Amino acid sequence: MPGLMPKSAGFAGFYRLFVGSAAHLCVLLVLSGCGHKTKDDEPLPPPLPLPAKGSVRPAPATAVHSAPSANPAASVPVSVSQEDLEFVQQHRPIYTEEGYATWYTAAKGRHSANGDLFSDESMTAAHRTLPFGSLVKVTNIKTGQAAILRITDRGPFVDGRNLDLTKAAAKAIGNYREGLSHVRIEVYQTPKPMETGGKWCVQIGAFKNEDAALELKQQLIRKYPDAKVIEFPGEASFWVRIRPPEGNREVAEKIAAHLKPVEGTAFLTRLD
Repeated sequence: MPGLMPKSAGFAGFYRLFVGSAAHLCVLLVLSGCGHKTKDDEPLPPPLPLPAKGSVRPAPATAVHSAPSANPAASVPVSVSQEDLEFVQQHRPIYTEEGYATWYTAAKGRHSANGDLFSDESMTAAHRTLPFGSLVKVTNIKTGQAAILRITDRGPFVDGRNLDLTKAAAKAIGNYREGLSHVRIEVYQTPKPMETGGKWCVQIGAFKNEDAALELKQQLIRKYPDAKVIEFPGEASFWVRIRPPEGNREVAEKIAAHLKPVEGTAFLTRLD
């Protein structure tokens, strides 16, 4: 911190001291959230208690604002606008859940699952089942820090995790240093209904080697001949996805409930 101002400095010296101190304080506030990501293979947190009765609201379809573009050639990351911030301030959430959030990054040029270009600096997140374009408020229950963002990607595909944040979103809620935070997710807007319709699938993985993924793919093709089954690579891993006819949610839920793969985990996932 700067020392005491000598009497001879006068008003000009006092002014420079005031401005310098203010700038120093701003820098400290900006850098307070920096750190490193916690590894995904850490022990899972204890299960959360059930939410209090009435804490989860029904989720009717809302479409006050248009949904983000799913154009794979998009060059500007989707984030929130001033209009989004005002909407959250003026409305109540239509759905609330609690869980755990992590943060993630991706190679340059990668696209999010909705087709938009991924950016560490965009205020977006990945969720397995919320419709793309959903406007949500995420609050770090431990610190009270909160951020408004859009759902543009799918994940996290790890048991016990509800949300994957970009670096910018993680820093905004104080999650960047810890890497894993207990959060409240409040949904304010969905461009498509949450409880009806949608395109659904079951994603199974991650497999350490491709042979295991291909073997499961063949088993699922024989077991569900009407479904579309694919195998695809992830980051240093492999995945299998089974999509029932017309992406029917009820069928996908039944498959996810009954499927017990020898390797990997089955996750119910929305594709739109």
